[in-house]
Amino acid sequence: MALSRFARYAWAVLGYNLMVIVWGAYVRASGSGAGCGNHWPLCQGTIIPRSPTLETIVEVTHRMTSGVALLLVVGLVLWSFRRFPRTHAVRYAAVTSLFFILTEALIGAGLVLFEYVARNASHARAFWMSGHLINTFLLLGALSLTAWWASGYDRPRRLLPGPTGRYFILGLAGMVILGVSGAITALGDTLFPAGSLAEGMRQDLSATTHIFLRLRVWHPILALVVGTGVTWIAWRVRKARPQPVVMKLSVTLGALVAIQLTAGATNLLLLAPIWMQLIHLLLSDLLWIGLVLLAITVEDPSDRSLQAEITGSAGSNKDSVARKRRREATTFPWRP
Repeated sequence: MALSRFARYAWAVLGYNLMVIVWGAYVRASGSGAGCGNHWPLCQGTIIPRSPTLETIVEVTHRMTSGVALLLVVGLVLWSFRRFPRTHAVRYAAVTSLFFILTEALIGAGLVLFEYVARNASHARAFWMSGHLINTFLLLGALSLTAWWASGYDRPRRLLPGPTGRYFILGLAGMVILGVSGAITALGDTLFPAGSLAEGMRQDLSATTHIFLRLRVWHPILALVVGTGVTWIAWRVRKARPQPVVMKLSVTLGALVAIQLTAGATNLLLLAPIWMQLIHLLLSDLLWIGLVLLAITVEDPSDRSLQAEITGSAGSNKDSVARKRRREATTFPWRP
């Protein structure tokens, strides 16, 4: 379908925010989070610091790109209010995006002001980073729904009903937990780099090592469990509801799971170089977006021919029985 200018803008805002998120991960991985000291929104007490170091340039660049992201989301909200009626889903999703990008900025400010950056290895930093990761997922989800609904896909009449909803809720919760464990794992790789794979394994299994490293051993196991679960959900949805849009999303989701697991194994074998950490994070964000869109599309009545077949009139009991069977076939037979 041809996208409106607003829809193209919404997708562009989502893409830009993905770029900002990846750059933020580079700030953490390169140890540049303290490039402006414990000053926010100023940098080292000034607007433009003199003779900035490389770390300062990296941090200032991240703040500037984050500011642009905020302005883009504000524009998204204003345009949605002009483009769509009062109760339209795009309006709600856009406003939700604005809320989460503001909380994203506040969490980022807290990390700087409380000095949970650079070489800080406190437990509090892990909690703040976990909150940052969860908020980022919520922001991406809201931006994705804004672009998705602006592209012409209807909001479902019922959100995640019955057994379908329980499976998707488990999948989304699993992705959040996996993302949090990944954030802590990445922090451990940054603070306590290993010189070899064998050294890294000794760090993970040692009873005296830092808790960030002891938790690191569980991330690959959790990734396998969640990845398998998400792939199963995508397969079941594709089998039960063979709409074109659902099939495309489910296939894409399954492919992303396979690519992400491969990237995770590569990241482990290469001892988590920065460039691989960034790819790993980007794939995680794309996987989250795919799962959110699949969950919101399950009950999307966009297949008009199927709906016409189900709701079409008939003049006999035999036709009524046939329509009932077709309706049952379009629900989600989770039981084998």
